[in-house]
Amino acid sequence: MTIKNLSETIQKQRDFFFTHKTKGIAFRLEMLKKLEHSINEYEDKIIQALHDDLKKSPYEAYMTEIGMVKEELNFHLKHLKSWAKPKRVKTPILHFISSSFIYPEAYGVVLIIAPWNYPFNLLFTPLIGAISAGNCVVLKPSIHSPHTSTLIEELITNTFREEYISIFMDEERLNQTLKKDKFDYIFYSGNSTFGKIIMEAASKHLTPVALELGGKSPCIVDREANIDYSARRIAWGKFLNAGQSCVAPDYVFVDKEIKNKLVGTLQKYIKLFYGENPEENPDFSRIINDKHFKRLCGLMQKGTIITGGETKKETRYISPTIIDDINPEDPIMQEEIFGPLLPVLEYNTLDEAISFINSRPKPLALYFFSQSRKKQKMVLNQTSFGGGCINDTIMHMAGSYLPFGGIENSGMGAYHGKATFDIFSHKKSILKKSNVLDVKLRYPPYKRKMKLLRRFMK
Repeated sequence: MTIKNLSETIQKQRDFFFTHKTKGIAFRLEMLKKLEHSINEYEDKIIQALHDDLKKSPYEAYMTEIGMVKEELNFHLKHLKSWAKPKRVKTPILHFISSSFIYPEAYGVVLIIAPWNYPFNLLFTPLIGAISAGNCVVLKPSIHSPHTSTLIEELITNTFREEYISIFMDEERLNQTLKKDKFDYIFYSGNSTFGKIIMEAASKHLTPVALELGGKSPCIVDREANIDYSARRIAWGKFLNAGQSCVAPDYVFVDKEIKNKLVGTLQKYIKLFYGENPEENPDFSRIINDKHFKRLCGLMQKGTIITGGETKKETRYISPTIIDDINPEDPIMQEEIFGPLLPVLEYNTLDEAISFINSRPKPLALYFFSQSRKKQKMVLNQTSFGGGCINDTIMHMAGSYLPFGGIENSGMGAYHGKATFDIFSHKKSILKKSNVLDVKLRYPPYKRKMKLLRRFMK
């Protein structure tokens, strides 16, 4: 779709939105069911496309992409009627004989921009919320996952009318589009560099945005942790999708007293999960493109590789890798890794680990492993991050009841479950006043009314 055609499509969507058809609950439910039907029809093709782009196994493709989207869909189908109803709230006595309501309403024409690492999930999950809230939608998948993006374009085109939901594939002209065309809301998942561009472009039209970014999500392992469970869950969370997850443990900060034991157990689980040669294991993904492969190879130049380190340029394979002897100033600690490289740092006291984390940009996720409730409370109270887990990794985002999102550098706004409906809805506050009686306290003249006013407004 060209810029000119996109502008025309946005106008068509705006015209369609003002028919108010998208606001009807029956219409929204119908569209969600229509989307569900298409996903079911395309399921095998989606699994194949994810394999072609990232070498994801069918199990991982379903667990992290299709299954999560289906859960989100079912949750919205079950609860949409309740969410969409005006909510009555308390009314102060000052507003005598009145009632107060909050009306959730659609923004209008919204733009959803998805990344390549979970190209199906991270496009369709926000799409579900945008439909539930009653919006028209322009979708922008990533060109870096071409097989999945092409398939998504086919699915969307065959499922929805362009004036309701359309798809835009031109990556190079996206920035130009954002400057030229006004959207009513922008939802972006990706890196912070482009997130700043999105926010700057949106500011020209005063368009509200949700930014789902990333960062260096730390994993702290305390001496009172269950080492076996900790290592198993860290290894799974880190090497899922070959580490190409925005919430993957970016580095491990471990109490020096248990460092060797933790590293040894991590090695055990890497071998258990992926075998002696992970390259031959169909459950281990590949790096998305040559640019990221080269970048990750560069990050391995500092420190001591104690597990893994094998690479193959032709297939963009990098083995699950643990790196020791890392300094905080090394390149691998200056950017989000987004690959199967796990630096291990040690600390003497938990205060030291907390101070280190607080000296850096706020991460999207934080994971703390410890049996001590006192220390769990200490970490939660003294660090700031988007969300996370105690004694686990990644699983806080795998459900419909916990909002998922970042803070500061790691993003703004949260979604999943009802939060996905909320993020695409404006909350319109309405006071309904009765004409039975009109209290004259608020009207001039104000002489001799102050005492009574104080009684009402205390």
